[in-house]
Amino acid sequence: MTDIPALRRGLAVLRLLAGRAGPVTAAYVARELDLPRSTTYHLLAELAESGFVTHLPEDRRYGLGLAAFELGSAYLRHDPLERLARPVLQALIGRTNHVAQLGVLHGRETLYLLREQPARHATVVTDVGVRLPAHLPASGRAMLGTLPAAQVRALFFGKSAFVDRTGRGPTDLPSLRRRLTEARRRGWTVEDGYVTPGFASVAAPVLDHGGHPIAAISTTFRHECEPECGESWPALAAETRRAAAELSTRIGGTRG
Repeated sequence: MTDIPALRRGLAVLRLLAGRAGPVTAAYVARELDLPRSTTYHLLAELAESGFVTHLPEDRRYGLGLAAFELGSAYLRHDPLERLARPVLQALIGRTNHVAQLGVLHGRETLYLLREQPARHATVVTDVGVRLPAHLPASGRAMLGTLPAAQVRALFFGKSAFVDRTGRGPTDLPSLRRRLTEARRRGWTVEDGYVTPGFASVAAPVLDHGGHPIAAISTTFRHECEPECGESWPALAAETRRAAAELSTRIGGTRG
């Protein structure tokens, strides 16, 4: 097997995994790509070692790794996504008069690429270039909520993955899963003081053609509530979801 056929086969594996809703077995990969089992395991091992594939040994399955998500995010960070998103965020501000932001998933962090704000606004910590633990901001959990459970488990393995900023928010995998389940049921994600006391956000994911999270749009505003009061802001969430759906359409994706 020469280098070029190996590269082509490796790319074919990545395309196959990207087009599936969740992790798959090595036998499935071999069957779909008509590859020998030994070749399939070799390719998967090499891709896993480089971070492009995640091996889930308990499930005997393989899914996309962090490097694959980072590569896709890097492409979109080189301006196209921001150019497409800016007018969408500006229109969202016109409808809500709140700060609107665009974030992408970078490993288990949310990286903020774009922020648009009304003339008068309160200062928020999530400026362009800021990274936050993805389990805390609404935008991070909006994206995590569209990933298969096995990939979320691979990202948030162990207590050390759950950074705490304000004493609120999920502190372990079961509590994160409960919040993601509620967000999927509701259709949007809420954050109430998890990142900065006195601020809340709602967010919705931006999805590519395969239903994978490319980014998330969030709306942030002042809100004081002690203890966390369970508000979900459906009217504001509807506008945020409308913006996310518009950006999904602009990039050729699916509307959430």
